[in-house]
Amino acid sequence: MTGWWRFTAIGALVGVMMLALGSNPGLAESRAHVYLLRGLMNIFSLGMDTLSEELNRRGVYATVHNHTEWQSLADQAAAKYKAGTEGPIVLIGHSLGADAVMEMADYLGRKGIPVALVVPFDGTQSLSASANVARVVNLTQRDYAYMRRGAGFRGSLSNVNVSSDPNIDHLNIDKSPRLHARVISEVLAVVGGHRMAVPGALGTPRPASISAPTPNGTDAGTRAAPGGDAAKPEGTPAAPAVPVIPATPTKSGDGAMNSTNVLTPVAESGTPIIALPERSSSGMRANFDGPATAAAPRKPAVTPPAVDQAQLPN
Repeated sequence: MTGWWRFTAIGALVGVMMLALGSNPGLAESRAHVYLLRGLMNIFSLGMDTLSEELNRRGVYATVHNHTEWQSLADQAAAKYKAGTEGPIVLIGHSLGADAVMEMADYLGRKGIPVALVVPFDGTQSLSASANVARVVNLTQRDYAYMRRGAGFRGSLSNVNVSSDPNIDHLNIDKSPRLHARVISEVLAVVGGHRMAVPGALGTPRPASISAPTPNGTDAGTRAAPGGDAAKPEGTPAAPAVPVIPATPTKSGDGAMNSTNVLTPVAESGTPIIALPERSSSGMRANFDGPATAAAPRKPAVTPPAVDQAQLPN
């Protein structure tokens, strides 16, 4: 009996701990973070800003920084990763920022923090990938800036040389839409579901649309009844019928009316014959501009009285 109570108490304690962990926002699933570092003087690498905006629109948390801040950023990333609030970590940089992300990855490795992806855009020198990095995609147009495998590196390393493209140089390589698309696909592949809840982002539920009221008071989303009218509560009076106004016949290039209700005869030569409306046997006259109307009554002719010539004065 004592063993049964002990088992029940342990089960209840485990249940309470699970509820506490699930309700603690600090222990929720970590969020991926992409750090983008600009190059010289923090003004020549604005492609990093554009890439950051593109990633954030897809629900990937991305921030842009000066390349000189890489060590303080690494300390912050390490603390957040150990707290379970940040990860995977992705590093992207251009020019001196490309050199900085390689150094930042190595520094994080010395702290025991893994880095999922490093993407240098045309760095100024060749550097080694550290053992804590899972993948390096080096985009460059300089053969002396190839990245190489460091001691203990077990990940994948790709040096992508774009020097054959005459439209790409060191100052605009970070702004290339083609390379941005490549980097975005690489980032999405490693972050998985560690994204932000951004309305409209891929995989994020969109807010329900609100039905606009129609003129008869029903919602646009109301289903139609079998008769064709929208479903209405029982006893609701029907809306008054709207009279249908026939469309005014139009003329074609030859002057003939294009209408199924009004037929204008055409002579063999192709010239339309325009005739006055005919009088019907009921005294009604056809009216092309509206319904048939009664013809005005004809006034009787007034005959002057006869004058006797004998009564006229001489």
